Amino acid sequence: LASNYSLAAETVTAKIAPVMVTVSGVTASNKVYDGTLLASIDRSQATLAGVITNDDVSLTGTAVGAFADQNAGTGKVVTVSGLSLAGAAAGNYSLASYATSANITRKTVTLTGLTAVDKVYDGSTTAALSGTASLNGLVTGETLVLSGTAVGTFSDRNAGTNKTVSVSGLALSDASSGSGLAANYTLASYTSSANITKKSLNLSGLSASNKV
Repeated sequence: LASNYSLAAETVTAKIAPVMVTVSGVTASNKVYDGTLLASIDRSQATLAGVITNDDVSLTGTAVGAFADQNAGTGKVVTVSGLSLAGAAAGNYSLASYATSANITRKTVTLTGLTAVDKVYDGSTTAALSGTASLNGLVTGETLVLSGTAVGTFSDRNAGTNKTVSVSGLALSDASSGSGLAANYTLASYTSSANITKKSLNLSGLSASNKV
């Protein structure tokens, strides 16, 4: 009976899923806190894994890095975008999402406005301070306050001119409760200078004798 029949041609459809390839060798640079998510990316050593031998596939585009958040910390996740595949066989591939990591270090701010006051030798290293302390180096638009009481200390207690006075007792605090900005900054050490003048002594117990 089979000879009485012929098999008609039939077609079916199916999908060919693109091959997922991964990128490696893309790195993010550490940075000092600047209030943004922006991360500098180096893709000069980037390579693709998963490309079938002899297929024309390469990496193209400008890599853009973004930290998970803007706050200071170590080993912070950096997502990388802006890269794509190029080449004759690029349509057969899909590029997997890629992330790396880097550090955001605290930004150092400096103290200005405090001046040590000259004094007469009193046997101590205590130094009085004058002026109003202010901060320099904050990211534009951010505000912190100084907490604590400024304490001045001469390098030693002895009389002299232009003696170094270290200032301690101040710390950085958030201007608004719960903002957490202070954790992104470090307060630089601060010194001033002043004089310790010699203390005058009065003599006593001396008398003059009458004479002819």
